Amino acid sequence: MWRRIFSTSTSTSTSAPAAFTSKGKKWDALIIGGGHNGLTAAAYLARSGLSVAVLERRHLIGGAAVTEELVPGFKFSRCSYLQSLLRPSVIRELELGRHGLKLLKRNPSSFTPCLDGRYLLLGPDAELNHSEISKFSKQDAEAYPRYENQLQRFCSFMDYLLDSPTPEVSHKVLSFTDRMRDKLQKSIFWAHCFRRAIFLWQKDMVDFMDLLLSPASKVLNNWFETDVLKATLATDAVIGTMGTVHTPGSGYVLLHHVMGETDGDRGIWSYVEGGMGAVSSAISNAAREAGAHIVTNAEVAQLMINDDSGAVKGVVLADGTEVHSSVVLSNATPYRTFMELVPQSVLPEEFRCAISNLDYSSGTTKINIAVDRLPQFQCCNPSIQEAGPQHVGTIHIGSESMEEIDLSYRDALSGFPSQRPLIEMTIPSVLDKTISPPGKHVINLFVQYTPYRPSVGSWEDLAFRESFAQRCFSLIDEYAPGFSSSVIDYDMLTPVDLEREFGLTEVAQVPFQWVDPHLSSSQASQLWWASGH
Repeated sequence: MWRRIFSTSTSTSTSAPAAFTSKGKKWDALIIGGGHNGLTAAAYLARSGLSVAVLERRHLIGGAAVTEELVPGFKFSRCSYLQSLLRPSVIRELELGRHGLKLLKRNPSSFTPCLDGRYLLLGPDAELNHSEISKFSKQDAEAYPRYENQLQRFCSFMDYLLDSPTPEVSHKVLSFTDRMRDKLQKSIFWAHCFRRAIFLWQKDMVDFMDLLLSPASKVLNNWFETDVLKATLATDAVIGTMGTVHTPGSGYVLLHHVMGETDGDRGIWSYVEGGMGAVSSAISNAAREAGAHIVTNAEVAQLMINDDSGAVKGVVLADGTEVHSSVVLSNATPYRTFMELVPQSVLPEEFRCAISNLDYSSGTTKINIAVDRLPQFQCCNPSIQEAGPQHVGTIHIGSESMEEIDLSYRDALSGFPSQRPLIEMTIPSVLDKTISPPGKHVINLFVQYTPYRPSVGSWEDLAFRESFAQRCFSLIDEYAPGFSSSVIDYDMLTPVDLEREFGLTEVAQVPFQWVDPHLSSSQASQLWWASGH
């Protein structure tokens, strides 16, 4: 018999250490939020010799990259669950391996069971891919290496953009020398981009632009004919979004299939030993070693702004404590930062309007499960109880065709949780023996689509939540009979929970109705980075 975890608690702030808030103390930089991005910023700033303090609202650091033992003996990566896109330069420069980061490569990396008894395995092994895809289409088996090679070429073009500071628009008057330096830096950046573009053939450049702008369905239909292959790849394009395979621009997200890497191997997504919290722990160890101060249970209530100059001068914590610095970085979302932490009178109304209209909709629910045995998929040999290749990578449930993905999306677009949800299942305990008791396992379900505010029902209603969880378990039962009976306990995080507990904004109400047609949401996001906070 299993029960469910329904966590609505929020950490209360406690008084910061006296040494941290001593009178007259002024930090070189404050960082709001101890997520992995904030911790990375803290590590680099501290390594440059600055005094840095990180202020984390919750009782533990990591933001969405956390490990929590909510069921005795079972350690859940509650939000993020795979690693690949953490830049190799960050891992290398911060020596994260020395600070405890251990990556567990997955091979094969993908398994899609079908109700007709067939299945598709994919991974870094080219021979395996060819053999598996050939079961469905010889033509697709020949096309798949060409598809991956093209994405690899596009990723090589993107690498420079990801690892370089992009040109910023200056909002202050610069001296002649500074203007020339700024123009030189921008010229160097764009020259590098132009040079990399030249190395792409004309057809590749046209295909690259098509990938950036097209729906994933168009891109995949141009390459392949097999429904299950296209659907498996299409999940990379819609993961975490409130979009469908037919959404323009979703083709770009297909690059994430090969954009990341693990230990130098391109396109490999890995588990992290100890759960995703080990990523944050390693970064925080590097930051602390460099001299950064990290404080938990320290919720920031508001930024302090100088009335005369408009410059930031620090933050006020929820308990009234003032912490001073002339530089504040925010690891919170732009909405939380500019709409809730920055006093309303400080920013132009047009800018606040653009921030308020940023689209945060995701439609994602994360279910972390403790089970007493591995799921046995009917399309494989269910009599073998040991872990097999089907258990190692991401298991795609309910996505045998792109039409199925689109139908799941359309349910949520009408305000209803998907009748047949799109589920990405992972079982990290197959490779990571540190997160579950012997013989038992941790299972992550990344589920779409669940609207933030359902048309009927509420995520605050326990019966409504349990009904949806049962819907997910029942769908898995179709592919792995008996799965539901293996569940010991589970932790469910809907869009509402992700916002409340982890600060992942999903704006329910838009306070502005007027939109400046000359200032897009993407421009507002760029302004956030250009603001220097």
